[in-house]
Amino acid sequence: MKAIVYRGGDARAAFVDVDLAPPGPGEVEVAIAAAGVCHSDLHVVRGDWEVPTPVVLGHEGAGEVVAVGAGVEALVPGDHVVLSWVPSCGECRPCRAGRPAQCVVAATVTAPGGVLFDGTSRLSAGGERLYHYLAVSSFAERVVVPASGAIKVRDDAPLEPIALIGCAVATGVGAVRNTAAVEAGATVAVIGCGGVGLSCVQGARLAGATQIVAIDLVPAKLESARRLGATDALAGGAGAVERLRELLPEGVDYCFDAIGHTTTTEEAIEMLALGGAAVIVGLPPTGSRASFEPLVLAEADQRILGSNYGSVDARRDIPALVDLYMDGELELDALISGRRPLAEAPEALEDLAAGKALRQLLIP
Repeated sequence: MKAIVYRGGDARAAFVDVDLAPPGPGEVEVAIAAAGVCHSDLHVVRGDWEVPTPVVLGHEGAGEVVAVGAGVEALVPGDHVVLSWVPSCGECRPCRAGRPAQCVVAATVTAPGGVLFDGTSRLSAGGERLYHYLAVSSFAERVVVPASGAIKVRDDAPLEPIALIGCAVATGVGAVRNTAAVEAGATVAVIGCGGVGLSCVQGARLAGATQIVAIDLVPAKLESARRLGATDALAGGAGAVERLRELLPEGVDYCFDAIGHTTTTEEAIEMLALGGAAVIVGLPPTGSRASFEPLVLAEADQRILGSNYGSVDARRDIPALVDLYMDGELELDALISGRRPLAEAPEALEDLAAGKALRQLLIP
């Protein structure tokens, strides 16, 4: 098959021939219908995060099951699935406690090791082992993933737009609903209006927030935020905290940092009202440090919350998000700024880095 492989360092991701082994026990093979291009892929090719290389990129996607390994009973060929980049083992303490997004095996084996649950890879090229990215590697014509990472959804949902639910939408809406548990009547700010930030905006709208302030450097992204539920739009960058305080002198109940830069994290904390919560959704480069004044945080009874993958339970939340889309309550098509053939993944990453795109879909 064809896939996008990144070999590390200054190498450019390349569209090459790759061999895919059949699914092993507890695994499924999926033909990819669409894969979303995310900043997490960009972090890899920029060198912000260390991952094993050579690696097949991509962690957001949807497709159709074409084969199942031994012991897989919940999925059969022909099922439509959205891929989850945190496959849950179902046996570790967080999984048993109902927190599959914190799965220990996903955090310590599949993600850092570039492998599947058994510690091996199904990917190779000319006999050379290739690594999986976040147990997905969706920048490919087909994937083999743990069965818990392929979430069955309704057959009438179009596979291309629902690919975004596998990362951007689950992360953004989940951060609002699960991590922060935003209540009706709350005030919300969202810093960064890319795919994840716009999903935070939609999550706040669905939660019944009375005021949703979108903050971004790009006017077109602010316009998108307004269409998706933001009540106000402010320019990001220097002075963003002051502009927010002019609009809401008391600050906001919840501020979602959907970028993950040191500066935006610090701004999110400074924008809070008494009792407010800053939710860190965007992922920064490894080793980044943000600062805050602990006395102010304590006296104001404020919180800083980390949100990994929107604290989702993928088997529960992903089908529910697909239902919301099909019912017209959740917008996905407006998040898609373009569709490109799989071979153009390197150019798609460059456009994302330049701020020219929301969510681009790669179509094998």
